[in-house]
Amino acid sequence: MLRLVALALCLAVLPAAANEAKIRKVLEQKLEGVRIEGIAPAPIPGLWEVRYRTARGVQLLYTDAAATHVIQGSIHELSTERDLTAERLRKLNAIRFDSLPFKHAVKIQRGSGRRVLAMFSDPYCPACKQFEQTLQQVDDITVYVFMYPVIRPELAAHSKAVWCSADRAKAWLDLALRGRAPGAAAACETPVDDIVELGRGLGVNSTPTLVFVNGERVSGGLRSAVELREVLDQAAAGR
Repeated sequence: MLRLVALALCLAVLPAAANEAKIRKVLEQKLEGVRIEGIAPAPIPGLWEVRYRTARGVQLLYTDAAATHVIQGSIHELSTERDLTAERLRKLNAIRFDSLPFKHAVKIQRGSGRRVLAMFSDPYCPACKQFEQTLQQVDDITVYVFMYPVIRPELAAHSKAVWCSADRAKAWLDLALRGRAPGAAAACETPVDDIVELGRGLGVNSTPTLVFVNGERVSGGLRSAVELREVLDQAAAGR
């Protein structure tokens, strides 16, 4: 009996293994040298999730068992209105939250500060400025801002001047939210260059990049304050 059970299990695994081998062989040729890190069943029956790594971290695409068609995009679960692809990418590109050097971040707190977020942000990034406006709509939040001036590195001195300001939180918001650069030049040692090096090492290739307390990361911010509150609260609950 045990032998029959073992044989049945082996036979059940064989088609999956064959599909993975076929998918890997076809897509590695088509992706022109991109390394496939893993293949697994997708949330939709009949589709396979293919994980591969780029300079932006782990990415996903979907294919059929024979790798005759490829789908690039997000899978949305209509009953729950969840973006299953985005949730998966947050987990695959996770960063250990407590490994971040918070002493080198500009800390901004409103209300109780119970919702906690780390953010790599460039003050001259349009998406970052837009996300700063979204952040203003979320209460009881603590934001650790890692200044990441990579879009206009010639203006990195403005981020350094924020660090040297008497009120770093106000100086950052004046710069990133209101477009007002600090009046005085940087006159102290700053961690800005170290943060740029850290971000590159972590594969932070777009701004803003958000890191939640459960380690999940999101590149490019979130679209609304409602979505941000939900993700923050979910991250805290699943920490």
